[in-house]
Amino acid sequence: MIKKYKEEYNNLTKNIINNEHFLMTKNDMHHGRTKYEHLVRVSKCAFVMSKIFKADTITCTTAGLLHDLFYGERTDSIENSYLNHPHTARNNAVKYFGVGDKVACAIETHMFHHVILKKIFPFINREEEASIKFSKPKSKEAWIVSIADLLVSINDSKFFVKYKFNLAYLMLVSFILSK
Repeated sequence: MIKKYKEEYNNLTKNIINNEHFLMTKNDMHHGRTKYEHLVRVSKCAFVMSKIFKADTITCTTAGLLHDLFYGERTDSIENSYLNHPHTARNNAVKYFGVGDKVACAIETHMFHHVILKKIFPFINREEEASIKFSKPKSKEAWIVSIADLLVSINDSKFFVKYKFNLAYLMLVSFILSK
C-alpha cells in the first residue's frame, strides 16, 4: 500500500484490530491461516477496491475486518456453519463494535457466491437453507466485501493446498528415508 493509504487504513482499523474480541480471532484457523490474518487481508483488499470503485471506504474496510467475526470452527455449531456464520458475524459486529446497518448488511451478505453455488449444486451442505433474495448484496460496498472475501479466500486456499502438499511431501520423504 502507498504510504498515504497505509496511514489511512491503519487509522480506520486500529480500534478494531486492537480490540480483545477481534484479537480472539488469532486463535482460530481459516483457509489455512489464522482468522485474524484472513480478516485483515480481506479488509485491505476491500479498502483498495473501495478506492478504485469510489465506494464508502469506512464501510468496506470495517465490514471486511468483521465479516467472519465468529469464534471456533464452522463445524463447532450450526451458528458457525458455512451459510449461517454471516448472521453470527453480523450479530457479533453489532454487539462488540456497534456497527451500523450498512456495515451489518455487507457482513450478512458476504457469502452470496456460495448461496448461488448451493442453488446450482443442492447436495452441498444439505442441512443448510439459503435464500438468494435475502443473501444478495444490497449495496456497492456489500458487493465489494463479498468479492474481496472471495479473492482472498481463493489465494488463502492456494496457500493452504501448497502447505498440505509440502507437508505430505515431507512426510513421504521421511517415510522413505526411515526404511
